[in-house]
Amino acid sequence: MFSRASSTILRRAVVRPTPFLGTTCKLVAPRSMVTVGEALTAEDAREVSGYSSIDYTINEDATVYDVVQKFAAFNIGCLVVTDSTGNMTGIISERDYVCKVALLGRKSKETAVKEIATQAAKLVTAKTDASVEECMEKMLKGDIRHLPLVDEDDKVVGMISIKDLVKTVVKEKEQTIKVLSDFALGKGGHFGSD
Repeated sequence: MFSRASSTILRRAVVRPTPFLGTTCKLVAPRSMVTVGEALTAEDAREVSGYSSIDYTINEDATVYDVVQKFAAFNIGCLVVTDSTGNMTGIISERDYVCKVALLGRKSKETAVKEIATQAAKLVTAKTDASVEECMEKMLKGDIRHLPLVDEDDKVVGMISIKDLVKTVVKEKEQTIKVLSDFALGKGGHFGSD
């Protein structure tokens, strides 16, 4: 992607012919390296996520009605399902509610979360240090909109949505544009425009 290709910009010494002043060549610029920035990760996306400041989990024994209340209260569309010890057992989304409760005529107050949640064995997750591009690839491949984040021990530590990844990519592109603009204006890309 562009962000990886543009992470390091190299200005090379340029030799240009100068027909005036009796010289034939002129050395224009010495080599210097400017770093635009590191590739952003799932952790960066989690920091801008609406899920970062709420309890994004629900117990598997809760009712689907409890899930819908949480969706509405926090304006979210997905929760991580946990057992009584806090281990991730699955995930439940608005799509699960529509397809497995509403369309089948089931009652949300009588249906347990574990009856309709996507089970952990089928879950797609990402590590917090995964790149934004890796997370997007997983989401596209799995046709999913939410991705639980896990640590090295596969314990759930967060959740991100496709919207969070898009916000992170936009932020990264804005930073790249700023550095390149500063560089083009002779401010030296690494100094910033301030």
